[in-house]
Amino acid sequence: MVQTDLSQLQAECTDWRQILRNYREEFQDAKKSLQSFCRNTLSKDQLLEVEHFDNQFHIQLINIHDLKQEIKGHVRLIEAEGSEQMQDEVYARHEHLLDEFLTLENTLQELRNEFRVFTNASAC
Repeated sequence: MVQTDLSQLQAECTDWRQILRNYREEFQDAKKSLQSFCRNTLSKDQLLEVEHFDNQFHIQLINIHDLKQEIKGHVRLIEAEGSEQMQDEVYARHEHLLDEFLTLENTLQELRNEFRVFTNASAC
């Protein structure tokens, strides 16, 4: 029973890390798109938006990296799990990481949507 539970935790961590990898690739591509957008003549408002998105992509890429590293460390703990006390710590840490993941994912989705609105408005 415990092995199944721990393997489920590992599977969830693998899923989280893959989702974060996908966001990383998406935001790296968005940064490149932003750079090519800058080749055009921009208004002051557009320049402010470009700066905002550049900063946000940079910050969120760091957040993605940091959370991926935390999850990776958590997987190592799961693999080394032994005592019942450690099981409790693993489950508590897993719940904490789930909260962090969901919060970051929400932020990333908001940034994605905000950037789409910006690029669609600028394309017109």
